[in-house]
Amino acid sequence: MTHNSRKKVLRSGLLVLFALSLIGTMSLGQEQSGRGRISGTVVDESGQSVEGAVILVQSTTTDTKFQGISDESGHFAVAGLGTGNWKITASKEGYASSSVNLNIRQLKRNPPVNFILKKTSGYATLMTDEESFQLFDMGNAFMEQEKYEEALEVFEDFKTKYPEVYQVNVSIGTCYLKKGDLDRAELEFLSVLDKILELHGDFAADPAASLRAFTGLGELYILRGDFEKGQKYLTTALDISPEDEVAAYNVGQIFFSNQRPDEAIHYYKLAIQINKDWSKPYLRLGYAYLNKGDFDAALENLKKFVEMDPENPEVPQTKNMIASIEKIKK
Repeated sequence: MTHNSRKKVLRSGLLVLFALSLIGTMSLGQEQSGRGRISGTVVDESGQSVEGAVILVQSTTTDTKFQGISDESGHFAVAGLGTGNWKITASKEGYASSSVNLNIRQLKRNPPVNFILKKTSGYATLMTDEESFQLFDMGNAFMEQEKYEEALEVFEDFKTKYPEVYQVNVSIGTCYLKKGDLDRAELEFLSVLDKILELHGDFAADPAASLRAFTGLGELYILRGDFEKGQKYLTTALDISPEDEVAAYNVGQIFFSNQRPDEAIHYYKLAIQINKDWSKPYLRLGYAYLNKGDFDAALENLKKFVEMDPENPEVPQTKNMIASIEKIKK
C-alpha cells in the first residue's frame, strides 16, 4: 500500500469515527443543535427590567434544551438552536412563568422574543405547598369554631413562614374584627389593599382578597357607627365583583346583623338578581321583611325558600315561622 493510500484509509477512518461520535452526541438530546440564535427582553408589568429570569428553550420534537439568564437590563440571548419549532419559557421566583412557541431558522435572523412577567399573588404557594395549605386550613377551622386566639396564632405562624402570601392578612384582620379590636383589624385590611396596589396596580387583579378586605372595612365602620363610610366600603367591594351573589349576600348579612333591614333587603335582592336559583337569600329576605313588620313580603319569601330547597335543615324551623305569621295575620 502506497503512502497516499494509507493516508486515504486513515482519513476515512477518522471521518467514520467523527460521524459515530456525532451520532452519539445527537442521541443525548442535541439533534436540534445548530447555528440558530434568539434574543429578547424580560420586563414586569410596569415595564421594569427583570434580572435573573431563567430562559428555557426546548425543542417541541426532541429532548434538546438550552438555557439562558436575563441580565440587569432584562436582555437575554440563547444560541446553538437548530431549525424547527421551539418552546421558549421565561421564569423567575415571585412571577408567573410565560411561554411562547417559535419556529427557529438558522440562515435568517429570528424575531426578538419579549416577555412580560406578572408578579404572583401569593396564593400560588398554597396550591403547590401541602404544608402551607394544611396550616392555612387549620387557621380557617379555628375561625369557623370562633376560636380566634388559636386562629391568630396559626395565621401569624403562617405569615412568618410564607411572607409572600399577603392574603393571610385578611384572615388576621377578620380575627381581630370578630374579637372587637377594630383598630388592629383596620390596619390588617388596609395592608392587604396597599400590597395589591403595590404588586398589581389594580384591586381587580386580586378580586378575592380585595373583596374580603373592603368588606371587612365596611363591617368594622358599621360597628363603629359610621354607616356612610361602611356602606362606601361595601359598595366598593361589590364593584370589584358585581356578579358575585355570595358577596352581595354577605353584605346583606352585615347590615341585617347591625339592625339595618332596609339595606339588608337591598343586598339580599341583589344576590337573588345575580342568582335567582340560590335559596338562601330568600330565607334571609323573609327575616328582613319580618323585622320590618311586612308580613306579606316575609311569607312570600319564606315560602319561596321552602319550595326551592325542601331538604334544607332550616326548613322545619321556617315552616313553624310561616305558621306563626299566618296565625298573627288572621
